Amino acid sequence: MSQNRQPQDSNKISLGDWAIEELPGLNSEERSQLLECGITTTGMLISQANSPAAKVALSNQLKVNLERVNKWVALADLARIPSVGVEYCGLLLHAGVVSVAQLRNMLTYRLHKQILGLQVATMQRRDLCPTIEQVQLWIQQAQRIMN
Repeated sequence: MSQNRQPQDSNKISLGDWAIEELPGLNSEERSQLLECGITTTGMLISQANSPAAKVALSNQLKVNLERVNKWVALADLARIPSVGVEYCGLLLHAGVVSVAQLRNMLTYRLHKQILGLQVATMQRRDLCPTIEQVQLWIQQAQRIMN
């Protein structure tokens, strides 16, 4: 279930703010821990873990590795892009993209090739790879978000 913020003007896009349960890479215990801390959406996770010190504090509070918190925040950040959402944020992270800021500077064809290589190496399937047009849209939306 997506809860999108409305754009302020026509040049802005609605940012994805997803229920924390929809974020990939969380097991049921981690979801419960985040909910117990009052973190119910990806937007709340990003705002509560908005600095290195805040990430360390959350890691200590949840008694999980800092790397786990960093991964969750990276996934939540990428999921803000409407065309990426929770469906593709994990794929981007596994392809080496860790933030919207990084994505906005990627070259479409290079990123598409990285994702295709990942899909073939891990799943032996080319047909699961997003189209070049999808990848281009991700990059364009990342650029608009970062403006």
